[in-house]
Amino acid sequence: MEIQVMKSFRLLITVCLFTSLLFSCKWLKKDESEVVVVEETLERPDFSPDSAYEYVAKQVAFGPRVPGLPAQKACFDYLKEKMTQFGAQVTVQEAKLNIYNGKEVPMFNLIASFNPDIEKRILLCAHWDSRPFADQDTAKKNLPIDGANDGASGVAVLMEIARQLNIKKPDVGVDIIFFDVEDYGQPDGDGDHVEDSYALGTQYWAKNPHKPNYTAENGILLDMVGAGDALFTMEGISMQYAPEFNRKVWNIAIQMGYADYFNFRMTESIIDDHYYINKIAAIPTIDIIHKDLNTASGFWKYWHTHEDNLSKIDKNTLKVVGETVLATVYDF
Repeated sequence: MEIQVMKSFRLLITVCLFTSLLFSCKWLKKDESEVVVVEETLERPDFSPDSAYEYVAKQVAFGPRVPGLPAQKACFDYLKEKMTQFGAQVTVQEAKLNIYNGKEVPMFNLIASFNPDIEKRILLCAHWDSRPFADQDTAKKNLPIDGANDGASGVAVLMEIARQLNIKKPDVGVDIIFFDVEDYGQPDGDGDHVEDSYALGTQYWAKNPHKPNYTAENGILLDMVGAGDALFTMEGISMQYAPEFNRKVWNIAIQMGYADYFNFRMTESIIDDHYYINKIAAIPTIDIIHKDLNTASGFWKYWHTHEDNLSKIDKNTLKVVGETVLATVYDF
């Protein structure tokens, strides 16, 4: 009788353990040939897509955030004020940079640090400037664009994340960087090709970090993360420098039910801000960037056009990206 009771007890324990595993983990596709198990993320605050949308609208309302135009300083002061309000330790980098044609423009990088004394850190970043010309448009090509998606959306998602970090402190240090002079790169056909003409603010920071010997375990760049029907693939530079972290973030997104947005397909490399963070600062960094499989450029169909305006911003896309990055931070 005693032996039978012990067998029944062991069976009950086994069933309970299996049930616990079943409900605390999910099977996720790692790529086309592998499946991994990812644990549920830790408790985290809620991401508000309404707040994120308002942060996009506020940036766009300043006008084009082109280096040297009045909107640049006005918007930067707003970003600095908000990040300070959210409890971050704020550092400003200010410099004069030469763009592709030799013209000198002002640069303002903003670094907002949370839990600055914690050694284990994650870097989150986006560029906050907007394109000074609509070189991919068919009209008004020499006029600056709103940059609601290409610029403001990534910043807005990170602003809402910063607001949430102030509500519930994570166990990891978080550095949010808004890079300037990213989108003043050389237009196609404008003279001889100039190498590394994009992401000038990022290149400056990578060579002159806000803290001596600054490093982070991983980084996430957000670029064009606010349009409807967005698709995020596993971009080449991300997979070259941070493949395991890239898979982890995509697995988290899939686990949260965002398989319609995050796709395990590997696509070509993009020389974006993360390229210089990886190459110069040696921080394994990935790029969450809108991929369009139906355009010649591979970018979002309204990229560098006047159609990149507030009407193209979709709250659900902001929510998907914001929740994925928040979950990554709290499970880091």
